[in-house]
Amino acid sequence: MNIVARLPHYAHLIRVDTLDKQVGTTLLLWPTMWGLWIAAGGLPPLHLVLIFAFGSFLMHSAGCVLNDYADREFDAHVERTRSRPLVTGATTPREAMGLAALLLVIALLLILSLNWLVLWLALVALALTASYPFTKRFLPVPQAYLGFAYGFGIPMGFAAVQNTVPALAWLLVAGNIFWVIAFDTAYAMVDRADDIKLGLVRSSAISFGRYDVLAVMLCYAAFFTLTTVGGLLAGRGWVFLVGMAAAVALAGRVHTLIRHRERAACWRAFVYNNWVGAAVFAGFALDYFVRG
Repeated sequence: MNIVARLPHYAHLIRVDTLDKQVGTTLLLWPTMWGLWIAAGGLPPLHLVLIFAFGSFLMHSAGCVLNDYADREFDAHVERTRSRPLVTGATTPREAMGLAALLLVIALLLILSLNWLVLWLALVALALTASYPFTKRFLPVPQAYLGFAYGFGIPMGFAAVQNTVPALAWLLVAGNIFWVIAFDTAYAMVDRADDIKLGLVRSSAISFGRYDVLAVMLCYAAFFTLTTVGGLLAGRGWVFLVGMAAAVALAGRVHTLIRHRERAACWRAFVYNNWVGAAVFAGFALDYFVRG
C-alpha cells in the first residue's frame, strides 16, 4: 500500500478523521491560552498564540499516536478502540513511532525561536506525554498524571512571555489537574466495562466505583475554586467571574449526561467540556478587553 493510500490510517492515528475527536486538542489548548493571556496582560503576541495553538495540535496528535502504540495489545478488547489502525494492522508499530517522532520534531522546531526556559519545559512536557500511557498500568487515577501533562502549556506560556514561571502558573496547573480528572473520568466511563473485563488497565472511573459521578463533580468544584482564585490573584474582575459562572452552569449539563452512566452520554459529556474550557477562556480574555 502506497503512502497516499495510508494517509486515512495516519489521520485516524492522530484523530483528524472526524471533527469530534479533535476535542482533545482544544482541551489542551484552552489552559495554554489561559496562561498565555494572563502572562501577557491580555495582549499576547500573535506569533506566540499561533505557536502554542499549532503546538497544542502537534502534541495532542503525538500523544494519541504514542497512546495507541502503548495500548495496542489492549485496544482489541475495548469496543471503542478495536478499529484503531494499530489493532487492525492497517499501520505498523514502526510507522506509528515514525509518525510520532515527526510530529514531535515539528513541535520542537516551532519553539526553537523562544527562550531556553520554554525549551526545558517542553522537554518535561514531552516526557509527560510519552510516559502517560504506561501510568494506566499502575496508577489508580492516571487522569491526575494526564492533568499535569495537559496543564503544562500554562507554565510554558508564562515562560515564553515573562521568561519565568510564577507561583500563579502552578496554581492554575493544579486547578487544571482537577478539570482533567473530571472530564477524563467521564471519558473513562465509556470504556469502564471493557477495562474491568480486561483487568490490565486502571482508570479513575474504575477507582471511583459507584462514587464516580460525585467524584467528577467534586473535581469540577476544586477546578472552579482554584481557577477563580488564580484569576482574582491575576487582578481579574466581574467579567472574568461571569465567564466562570457560565463554566459552572455548563458543568451542570455534564452532570445530567453522566448520571445514568450510559456510554454515548458519557462520551458527549467529555466532548461538552470543550465549552467549559471556552467559557473560562472567554472570561479571562473579555475581562482584559473590557477592564484592561
